[in-house]
Amino acid sequence: MTISGKAIVAGVMGWPVGHSRSPVLHNFWLARAGIDGAYIPMAVPPDRLGEALRALPALGFAGTNVTIPHKEAAFAAVDEADGIARRIGAVNTVVVRGDGALSGSNTDAFGFVEALRSRLGTWSGTGIAAAVLGAGGAARAIVAALQDEGAAEIRLVNRTRGRADALCERFGAPLVAVDWHEREDALEGAALVVNTTSLGMAGGAPLELRLDGLPAEAVVNDIVYTPLETPLLAAARARGCRAVDGLEMLLHQARPGFAAWYGAEPVVDDALRSHVAVDLLG
Repeated sequence: MTISGKAIVAGVMGWPVGHSRSPVLHNFWLARAGIDGAYIPMAVPPDRLGEALRALPALGFAGTNVTIPHKEAAFAAVDEADGIARRIGAVNTVVVRGDGALSGSNTDAFGFVEALRSRLGTWSGTGIAAAVLGAGGAARAIVAALQDEGAAEIRLVNRTRGRADALCERFGAPLVAVDWHEREDALEGAALVVNTTSLGMAGGAPLELRLDGLPAEAVVNDIVYTPLETPLLAAARARGCRAVDGLEMLLHQARPGFAAWYGAEPVVDDALRSHVAVDLLG
């Protein structure tokens, strides 16, 4: 990787930011392409996000990603946001335009769909019933993606029913809210199950979910990527279901930002997966 005085610089803002794997994957792409550039982590306190974003043009940054807890605040801070970001109400990718204005987008929905297609060969959400666990920011992106894919029914299951109801009101049909204690009933006849909660993450609380009613031909996606093989994915594979881990979405959601900042289309392949997976284990 070459870094000179003409280097193209982008990064990621978070608080904290040390958990982010974005520097690992973006700098891998930069080195592979031989681009004169760098991607750096930036620890930005919540009360200084607007100030930090406004400094990007003056510092010569091409843009930045934003991660927890800044995505909703970034949506409010940018000069313009694309349609998917407006629907989700959050921004994870900011591009500095030639006039210095900040353009925001949300690439999580794109990353979700591309992850499924990449790992499954072909995938379509048209006409399917899907069960989505959780009602946070990731769930909003995945719900938007499933709506755009033409899902016939999206069963939204959350530990707090009020948040699920609010999301259903925000997005409308074909969302239906399901009580947490009925989460296993929501799997009946589902072609896709997505866990967007932190349940099952290493060191955290487990996700208690029996898959008895889930069709064996269903796809199960867990956006948790520590560990890569969560108990949910292991149970899905044992049932004969196709399983997609959270690392794939992480990699694919990064593609649009890299292309916008550095002017090159990055490739998600086994070499990149292995590189980031090793970092996860480290």
